[in-house]
Amino acid sequence: MEFYRGRRLRNSVALRDLMAETTITANDLIMPYFVIETDDEDFKSPINSMPGQYQLSLKQLNETVKKAVANGLKAVLLFGLPKVKDPVGSQAYAENGIVQQTVRMLKQNFPQLIIITDVCLCEYTSHGHCGLLCEGDKQGLVINDSTLELLAKTAVSHAKAGADIVAPSDMMDGRVRAIRTALDEAGFKQTPIMSYAVKYASAFYGPFRDAAESAPQFGDRRTYQMDFRNQSEAIREMYADIEEGADIFIIKPASAYQDIIRMIYDRCDVPLAAYQVSGEYSMIKAAALNGWINENAIIMESLIGMRRAGAKLIITYFTEELLEKGLIK
Repeated sequence: MEFYRGRRLRNSVALRDLMAETTITANDLIMPYFVIETDDEDFKSPINSMPGQYQLSLKQLNETVKKAVANGLKAVLLFGLPKVKDPVGSQAYAENGIVQQTVRMLKQNFPQLIIITDVCLCEYTSHGHCGLLCEGDKQGLVINDSTLELLAKTAVSHAKAGADIVAPSDMMDGRVRAIRTALDEAGFKQTPIMSYAVKYASAFYGPFRDAAESAPQFGDRRTYQMDFRNQSEAIREMYADIEEGADIFIIKPASAYQDIIRMIYDRCDVPLAAYQVSGEYSMIKAAALNGWINENAIIMESLIGMRRAGAKLIITYFTEELLEKGLIK
């Protein structure tokens, strides 16, 4: 019997495309944006550690999204940078906070665009942590249960502004249940929760903290984000968020955690999103700018790897670029 000839199905681009098992379309991608509260309506500041990404005023964000939507953009994830920060992150849940303003603007101008809002306090607190802080003998520790009320208020304020999906990223225990209860009581039973269910304490977040101006003023986030050495912990976190009522589940970071994506995909019949985080983006960009790699090829290979591992959705800073170049439709 003749040996196996796998090359028969690789002889041309058309044949390879016909046989491709894993694909990506514009419907699978979510573009994150950083919108800043400023009196300068033309504000557009490059993020040095994330080449090609910007802090944007409302006007500049609108222009950027307009172009991206024309190229096929389907969904965005919003991060807000307020003018004023305080210990309780009050601008996170303010009726006219920067994210709330942004949601109203985008829903009016792009009604078919899916708008997802990050629900956390770190961009809004003066100390940079994702929750309220203890005082006295335990000064500096993040309070879990008291933080839940503020996260729930933030989610409801986003839903009132018109957000299609709210995405809690804080990693407080019980936050999905608190948010689900608050949304339901406020009349938003149909608003989905996209939970950062499996979020590791990762060195890959460095450039994001520059972009969102959210680095902790002291300590780190290892008491509430997951230990990257752990695998089974991801299953416990996932099942907890399923039980509490989350609808979509984010695994973050993505590239170094594809074993986690696959493990959860094999065990839990839920929609999974992989977040290709800032450090992953910046490493590819830096290598491309130095001429060391084929940027387009590396981007596509990395995203296909996440899809192959089991992610239905991918949050990536490359979304806008891929659509503009026509690499994904």
